[in-house]
Amino acid sequence: MSIMVVAHRGSNKEEPEHSLAAYLLAARQGADAVECDVRLTADGTLVCVHDRGLGRTSDGRGVISELTLAELERQDFSGGSSLWLDYEDPRPDETRSGILTLRTMLATLLDASSTISFSIETKHPTRYGAYVESALVELLEYFGLLRSTKDGSSRVRLMSFSSWALRRLHRMAPGTPTVLLMDRLFLWRSNGWLPQEVDIAGISIAALRKYPGYVAVAHAKGHRVHVWTVDEPADVALCVETGVDAIISNDPAMVREILGTA
Repeated sequence: MSIMVVAHRGSNKEEPEHSLAAYLLAARQGADAVECDVRLTADGTLVCVHDRGLGRTSDGRGVISELTLAELERQDFSGGSSLWLDYEDPRPDETRSGILTLRTMLATLLDASSTISFSIETKHPTRYGAYVESALVELLEYFGLLRSTKDGSSRVRLMSFSSWALRRLHRMAPGTPTVLLMDRLFLWRSNGWLPQEVDIAGISIAALRKYPGYVAVAHAKGHRVHVWTVDEPADVALCVETGVDAIISNDPAMVREILGTA
């Protein structure tokens, strides 16, 4: 079975993370899937942003959940000229500088590729709690992404570090694969056990390095294993050796080249 290559926050080694440019580049580079984090704005729009606040990824300040989409649209998310590639223009274009809504990202990539799939993480804790999951499911239903493909697979995986969030998603979108993200493998996780509503273990590359045998144990219990964030050739080799099901990377082109799928 081939390993799925997932672009982490888009192909963000070369473009600003969570920018439309990063996701379009991932599609052009042949990534099988893209990964994004979603948060709700104060006026109920799902945006693709990892952090709770604006400071690291934009020139603004404040908390995503306290700002409206219009307020976020005034900020520059390009990260400066060292992180974008439009050398002919002195300023980054809108695909690099603007806040990206999940609706825009999905619509654009569905138009760009008939096969690309989506790994979407809801961020917690958040003041909006279950509203994040309900807004996500509603949007996925709008795009028809909760229906199985012709071969019975899904173009979406719903991810979270929160078991409660995954329980909600399992109830709201039955049949859509769920991924429990784990930075570390505690003793009660290292035997491959996952909650009943979880289909896939999403472990960090640090956890895989420490417990390379985990993949076989999880597979024996019927679970797939996705690994994040894999940016070094040696770690790609470890993923191949242990038989993981998906590699999530900031540099999907590098991963594809090593796998021989570029």
